[in-house]
Amino acid sequence: MQIHELKCKKKERKIVGRGGKRGTFSGKGSKGQSSRSGRRFEPVIRALIKRYPKLRGYRFKGMSDDIAVLNLESIEVKFKPSEIVSPQTLLEKGVVSQINGKTPKVKILSKGKITKSLIFEGCDFSKTAREKIEKAQGQIKEKNKTCGSKKLPKSLN
Repeated sequence: MQIHELKCKKKERKIVGRGGKRGTFSGKGSKGQSSRSGRRFEPVIRALIKRYPKLRGYRFKGMSDDIAVLNLESIEVKFKPSEIVSPQTLLEKGVVSQINGKTPKVKILSKGKITKSLIFEGCDFSKTAREKIEKAQGQIKEKNKTCGSKKLPKSLN
């Protein structure tokens, strides 16, 4: 019998919590209470809360509405007389593009001339742009203003 012919006794593996495939601390960090405690479950609501911006400052953008700004000169070129100008028609004609997958709010400024009488719906205007449109016999249909509160008046309750 030679040394390479010897057979080792097979030991059974000791099944104890010596970590898994994650290495030394198994993703629990170093010493401390949280490394010694049990499982880490996180409530679903916590994940949602963590997504909201916590801090203000130069890194965090406000959650304001995106507004597309146009001048009268670009509308004059794309539209024929007595056509309706709305955010949807501006999107269809390629004057405005979608912002974050949505039709943006549109504000019209007064740069350029307008000679056609157009019908404007659902847009915001600067003061001088509004005057130029009215001078060219254009119509401005105001947006539907909804009431801020959803509660009924006391007389209807």
